[in-house]
Amino acid sequence: MASADLSSRLAAIVDALPLRDGLRVLEIGCGPGAAARAVAERIGNGHVLAIDRSAKAIAQAREGSAGLIAAGKLSLRCVAAEDFVLEAGEAPFDIAFAVRVGALDGRHPAAGALALKRIAAALVPGGRLFIDGGSPLKELRLPAEHAPR
Repeated sequence: MASADLSSRLAAIVDALPLRDGLRVLEIGCGPGAAARAVAERIGNGHVLAIDRSAKAIAQAREGSAGLIAAGKLSLRCVAAEDFVLEAGEAPFDIAFAVRVGALDGRHPAAGALALKRIAAALVPGGRLFIDGGSPLKELRLPAEHAPR
């Protein structure tokens, strides 16, 4: 089972996400893909799109995720959070999460402001964004025009 490659910290983060069958989940900054695989295993017929700005990370994630990719449960894209947009015809996501992403944890505020707008635009109305740094997660407020109605 792919979840076996999760650190205890990452396992706690995945466990804290409000996952359920059929969700579309966006992971920002997926690294080698361990959390994306664990989420994909927990959302039944849902789908995970895992993004990372590093081509090396995406290559590592692709290597470890062949079965989930082939099954249509996981896809990968090399793009920075502040540059992410839905592709033509791509359905929006229900939730998004990020672990150790500088644009979202305050280390890169200019990139963070743009990333929040891009992520909010890729979520369904009322979609939610979670990042590490809480116990173990915290929810970030999205720009007002994308807040829950």
